[in-house]
Amino acid sequence: MEVSKQDNLLKVIVEEYIQSANPVGSSLIVEKYFPDLSSATIRNYMADLEEEGLIYQPHISAGRLPTAAGYRRYVDLLASGWQVSGKKKKVIDDLSSRIESDEAGIKMLAKGLAEVSENAVLVGFGPLNVYYTGISNLFRQPEFLEQGSVYSMSEVIDHLDEVMSLIFHQLSAEKVEILIGKENPFGEMCSVVLTKYSIGKSEGIIGILGPSRMDYRENGGLISQIKEILAKI
Repeated sequence: MEVSKQDNLLKVIVEEYIQSANPVGSSLIVEKYFPDLSSATIRNYMADLEEEGLIYQPHISAGRLPTAAGYRRYVDLLASGWQVSGKKKKVIDDLSSRIESDEAGIKMLAKGLAEVSENAVLVGFGPLNVYYTGISNLFRQPEFLEQGSVYSMSEVIDHLDEVMSLIFHQLSAEKVEILIGKENPFGEMCSVVLTKYSIGKSEGIIGILGPSRMDYRENGGLISQIKEILAKI
């Protein structure tokens, strides 16, 4: 996919927001990423992204935030260009050497995945037997400081088995899928990176559930790593 100047700017806005959880302003972008451009030029590019519905300004004089469409565009631009730190990859590899094909082993792997991703992890052993861990990681995120957000997310958690059953046969066994906003059956306020895995004749689902402001590049890499590990068992 050809990357335009606007796409490069979108990538910067998304990744800066992922790290800071604060609206991203033009002066910061110039200072950190495009010192050869003026703030006025960056604001013009931002206006183009706003017209496309990829970013928005939460209030006057604030910086910009990605929309669900902006996150989707960003993920499409990644084109599976996942990137996991060596330290986190090693944690998962070390855990994988201690598991077998039983549910207890996969649950142990899920707990390790929740720890390194700092998000929640969902596992579906078949369409109805659902396990989740790391929910406290989810609720520590700035997006869930408001009580209403916690309540909405809690309702989603109460119906995880129904949602997992719904999507079980819709997922491709060939790739990692990322569902954002209205695409995400777990709720529009969050995103999920998940895949279907096979162990022998058994199939399951494993995924990372987090806020829309999650690190897609790293979480995509972690789920890809898990998929490869489980395929070898």
